Amino acid sequence: MFKRFKKQFPFIRLNPPQVLSIGFIVIIFLGSVLLSLPIASADGTGQPYLDALFMSASATCVTGLSVINTGEFYSFFGEIVLLLLVQIGGLGFMTMATLIALVFRRKITFRERLILQEAMNHNSTEGIVRLIRKVLYYSLIIELTGAILLAIRWSFELPFKTALYFGVFHSISIFNNAGFDLFSSLKDRPGSLMHYVDDPFVNIISILLIVLGGIGFIVISDLLTYRFNKKLSLHSKVVLSVSGILIAVGCLVIFVFEFTNTQSLQPLSPTGKILSSLFQSVSSRSAGLNTLDIGSLRQGTQFFIIIMMFIGASPGSSGGGIKVTTFAILVGAMIAMVRGKEDIVMFQRRIAGDRIYKAITFTMISFLIIVVFTMVLSTTENFSFLGILFEVTSAYATAGMSLGLTPQLTSFGKMLIILLMFIGRLGPVTLAFSLTITPEKDHYRYPEGKITIG
Repeated sequence: MFKRFKKQFPFIRLNPPQVLSIGFIVIIFLGSVLLSLPIASADGTGQPYLDALFMSASATCVTGLSVINTGEFYSFFGEIVLLLLVQIGGLGFMTMATLIALVFRRKITFRERLILQEAMNHNSTEGIVRLIRKVLYYSLIIELTGAILLAIRWSFELPFKTALYFGVFHSISIFNNAGFDLFSSLKDRPGSLMHYVDDPFVNIISILLIVLGGIGFIVISDLLTYRFNKKLSLHSKVVLSVSGILIAVGCLVIFVFEFTNTQSLQPLSPTGKILSSLFQSVSSRSAGLNTLDIGSLRQGTQFFIIIMMFIGASPGSSGGGIKVTTFAILVGAMIAMVRGKEDIVMFQRRIAGDRIYKAITFTMISFLIIVVFTMVLSTTENFSFLGILFEVTSAYATAGMSLGLTPQLTSFGKMLIILLMFIGRLGPVTLAFSLTITPEKDHYRYPEGKITIG
């Protein structure tokens, strides 16, 4: 009967991008229902549904933008729901579904492997289930280690149960690049990690969690097997080298631009200046946490952070943006063009033409999305242009940083930001494929033409 039903309704057969899109939508709506319940709020009054939908989307898309004060508003139940959404959104719902299938020893079908390939942004289905096992194992070990270390540090100033809970919550949130924090629930404490701007231990642990969550599980797997095979894939080499350069450049730019700013770096000790510059450089590309007041930074620094957010993290990670590999290909194309070379070469390997087209396409679509949404929100929201551009880029890149616009958004503005976070988490190309029922292939080629450039 079911086979006859599928024959009568062939559109029920969804392709992998469609499965991913619908899966994320279902999780977001389930989360919004739970967060809107009275039991989810600390005062028992509940939350307006649109705000609950916004928070559910922000958590599932591991963004971190918030229309309310997370630490003060939610009850323990609400915080756990938010944390579960972050974990599911960070690892991917298909990864979580695979975990359940593996626990019950159910066979992973080829179609499910295709969906996992799309979800992990992997090149092929070969070894995809083995990669998922590694993802789950690495995530558990890293999050558990981070939770223990942070709990030990915070146990010196907080009750043990609170320190342990804070350690678990923030380790998961930081590793998945979500950016949610609970410190505003403590009396006389600023939000995020601003209280620990001078604390080397909290800064270093947080930076390591952000980096490990942002470089992607393929790179982590390569690094762990390097001592056996003494080899790194081209992908890992590009991700590690470009990420290192971006972190160093970002740290230097923030340090130089903010060195004399009395509202950011100037009052800090030399150690605090270096730590906060490094932390903000690492966090800007996807994590959404801050040890400096982002609204107090100079406009030049804020615009630089917009660029960093646009570049984002690495493929196969929980971070957003156009990804560091895309940025590397664009820079490589520019260098090749200036030097008069036909091929983009990285680490003695030529980059395939389809990768270059995909990088250019993804960057242009991302740029156009940010431009259009910024123009629309500039007419509906009463905020500065730079603030709106900052918020839009942060939502699309799932970075989670804000100059204070999010709590002031109109209902229409909240809906647009929800849509942006969803597009940014899936990726515009994946979303476009999910809306395409049958991709068309050209059976012929037109004669070549020439256009003058420059």
